This record gives sequence, C-alpha cells and structure tokens, in this order.
Amino acid sequence: MQEMTQLAQKTRWQWQRATAPGENRWRAQAHILLIPLAVAVFIALWQGVVWLGGYPAFILPAPMDVAQSFGRAWASGSLWRHTQSTLSEIFAGLAVGVSTATVLGYLLAKNRWLEQLLAPYIVASQSVPVVAVAPLLIIWFGAGYLSKMLIVTLIVFFPMLVNTIVGIRGVDADLRELMRSLNANRWQMFTKLEIPAALPVLFGGLKVSVTLSVIGAVVGEFVGAEQGLGFLINQARGLFNTPLVFVAIFSLVVIALVLYGAVSLAEKVISYR
Repeated sequence: MQEMTQLAQKTRWQWQRATAPGENRWRAQAHILLIPLAVAVFIALWQGVVWLGGYPAFILPAPMDVAQSFGRAWASGSLWRHTQSTLSEIFAGLAVGVSTATVLGYLLAKNRWLEQLLAPYIVASQSVPVVAVAPLLIIWFGAGYLSKMLIVTLIVFFPMLVNTIVGIRGVDADLRELMRSLNANRWQMFTKLEIPAALPVLFGGLKVSVTLSVIGAVVGEFVGAEQGLGFLINQARGLFNTPLVFVAIFSLVVIALVLYGAVSLAEKVISYR
C-alpha cells in the first residue's frame, strides 16, 4: 500500500512537472492577448463617451480624429522631428543624471561623513519643484537643447541617488565579511559583491528615473522651447487643435512605456546571467 502511494505521488509530480511549462506558456500568451483587448475596450469607451456626450473635436476628439491627425503629423514629418528632439533631451539627461547620481550615491553610501556634509544641500535642491527651477535654467542657458537636458538631469538625479545609497548599504554584512576573509580587494568587493547585490534596487531607481525623464523634458519644453513634443502640445493648444494634443500625449506615453520596458528587459537579461 505504501509503495502504491509513493508511486501515485511520483506520477502526480511528474505530470505536474510536464504540464507546468505548458500552463506557464498559456498564461504568458493570455497576458499578451489582454493588452490589445484592454486597448480595444479603452477605444470603445472613448468613442462611446464622444457619441453620448456629443462633444465637438476641440473639446474631446473621437479616436478617428486623433488617428487622422497622427497620419497628417507623421506624413508631414513634424511629429518625428519633435519626437527626435524630445528623445535627445531625455537620453542626454538620463546619461548625465543617472551616471552622476550613481557615482555620488556610491560615495555617500561608503562615507557617512560625506553624506552628512552634502545631504542638506541635496535635499534642499530637491525640495524646489522642477517647474519652478525650469524658468531660471531657460534664462541662464537659453531655450535650446542644454537647458532641457539639465532639467531632465535634475529630475532623474534624486531617485537614482537614493536607490544607489540604499542598494549599496543593503549588501549583507556577512557577505562582506566573507569577501574580506578571502582577501578581496576593493575592486573585487565592488564588482563581485556590491554591484550584483545592489542591482535590483538600482534597476528600481532606473525605472523611476526613465519615467520621470519624460516629465522633465516636457516641463522644459513647456517653459520655453523651439521644438519637441511639449512645444507641439503648446502650439496645438493655442490653435485649439485638440486631436494633435492627443497625438503628442500618446507619443509621450509610448516613449515612457518603451523606456520602462527596455529597463525591465535589461534587468531580466542581467539577472538571468
């Protein structure tokens, strides 16, 4: 009787192991199918609100109006030109802000005296909203590319700094002692322990930063710019071209989603190595 029970348990375990990949694959496919379904439901509800409310296009355009506006903006090349300008500001601001915050965050995590010295200034710089600082940067550096890049740098700096400090200080003390017992030098401690252990927290900060970078670029373009999606929204708003405003907003949403997805993909690739 005991042997039969063990055989039944073994058979059940083998069956579950054989069917689990199929179930996981089905669930993954179901999650993928939910995305276009959710988009379709959103568009249907949007169209229903327009029909029931009888709103004119300059108040709430229908999805088809937005699609036609997108086609015209893309065909003329203006949408791509403004998108390129915003993307260049985002990438440059991310590169400067994330790299600076990571280096400074590591130094502050390793040196509490330095943290106590610089923390009041860092917190004070973040207590002022970026939208209040943006006009000053426009005055000092002009309405061109540099001021927008600095605004993006400021808005992504603090979350990446905090996550770097938390990630480095969160490394297990026992693992540090183990590395020291193996006579690991500082570089080995940094590359073999601290960076791998802090990666989840660092990627969390990076996800927040890439999302905020889009906001920073648009804030800078709202205050003063000659091109960019924020400039396009201001221009379309002044002309009461609400469909074009929706086109620019959806473009910003797509940029944020792509950046967030790229960071998530990089996290998975690095984590599985």
